[in-house]
Amino acid sequence: MNDWIIPDWPAPENVKALFTTRNGGVSRGINGVYASLNLGAHVNDDLTDVKHNRAVLGDYLPQAPKWLKQVHGTSSVWIEHATASPESDAALSRRQESVCVVMVADCLPIFLCDTAGTTVGVVHAGWRGLAGGIIEQSVAEMRMGDMELMAWLGPAIGPHHFEVGEEVFEAFVSHSEQARKAFIPKSRDVGHEKKWLADIFTLARQRLNAMGINKVYGGDICTFSDPARFFSYRRDGETGRMAALIWLEKS
Repeated sequence: MNDWIIPDWPAPENVKALFTTRNGGVSRGINGVYASLNLGAHVNDDLTDVKHNRAVLGDYLPQAPKWLKQVHGTSSVWIEHATASPESDAALSRRQESVCVVMVADCLPIFLCDTAGTTVGVVHAGWRGLAGGIIEQSVAEMRMGDMELMAWLGPAIGPHHFEVGEEVFEAFVSHSEQARKAFIPKSRDVGHEKKWLADIFTLARQRLNAMGINKVYGGDICTFSDPARFFSYRRDGETGRMAALIWLEKS
């Protein structure tokens, strides 16, 4: 039985989306590190188990998704025109039943669609991609004319657990002073690098708002703090991957 999350947002009826959890598959690994619905073929899980898990997911989709080779970059790809396993961190589509997908295990999945239900996309936003402009690039690719977009922020590492260094703080604040609101300084010993707690949901909202996207939903589910339901790279190191998927239903 699946334990998937359906985005709670006012998307058009023909826009379908879901976020998998770690439950409902056959993967194990030593001490159950991949248990059980690991969808990542690039980790050290048994590939036979991964294929089984992807087949379980595929039974609920109109067609097989085009899995990306994610590199924490800022490029997006229109999947209906892409070759197999394109190197990208955002999948976009205007074709009915073409399933966009990204994989995450603490990084932020950002679901996007227009209010008319003609275009969808999903973005893999780790801090590097977010700071580098993955949202801006993806939104610019999607937009046509006076198209209005909305977003749903999926499960990711929460603001009480996302500890970062000065490099991350400076990467965002140098882009916008408003980003300071997303960081809380941590106490530190004299002589050690200053650390911050970062709110990746707030950072994403700021970027979306700056692009004129004010209909932003979600952003309240932490992967780190719920080991029974979510894989978390920050928490566990060796772990599986969950999937964020979106597509246009056939009319």
